[in-house]
Amino acid sequence: MVGFDDNGLTYNIYICGVGGQGIIKTSMVIGEASISDEINVSMSEIHGMSQRGGVVSTELKIGDVHSSIIPNGDADILLAFEPVEAVRALNKVNKNTYIIFNTSPIIPSTIFVNNQRYPNLDDIILELENSSDFVFPIAAEKIALDAGHILSLNMVMLGAACAVDSFPISKDAIVESMKNNLPEKSIDINFNAFNQGFESIV
Repeated sequence: MVGFDDNGLTYNIYICGVGGQGIIKTSMVIGEASISDEINVSMSEIHGMSQRGGVVSTELKIGDVHSSIIPNGDADILLAFEPVEAVRALNKVNKNTYIIFNTSPIIPSTIFVNNQRYPNLDDIILELENSSDFVFPIAAEKIALDAGHILSLNMVMLGAACAVDSFPISKDAIVESMKNNLPEKSIDINFNAFNQGFESIV
């Protein structure tokens, strides 16, 4: 991966979901792995009411970057930890963006309070496919539970991202960064989740 910056290449990663899903931690793992691979990285993050399930998003620009904000339509990959949040982020994607999203919804209480209906998953997939030619719905919540714990969902999503051919960071660097950033007692579960996420895309 050495020389990625020198070639003037940039890879844009947009990650979104709700509070408590490990989005910031995922970004930290990617950021440290980029540095390990000697690739420049810039990150910004937006917190909603994260402790109450509010919207959380992070933007990572890797390579020859001069700003941490991804312009509309410039994301190379969208990792959405919640289906509706994938739809909310469609302004960041183009037809060549890889959209990987967790199919398990987190339904906000406002849906019930306002007597609204959460969108049907098939409708969400259709909306995403209208915006990108590369849409990958994965049952990340089920995979995380099979791996040993629901909180490993973020590593399922990261594993899936690493399986994309264009992903610029080596798998080895990601694994080392996981070791440095995740609790030692949960590392085996997280590795299992990561590998299952990887296999879900390969």
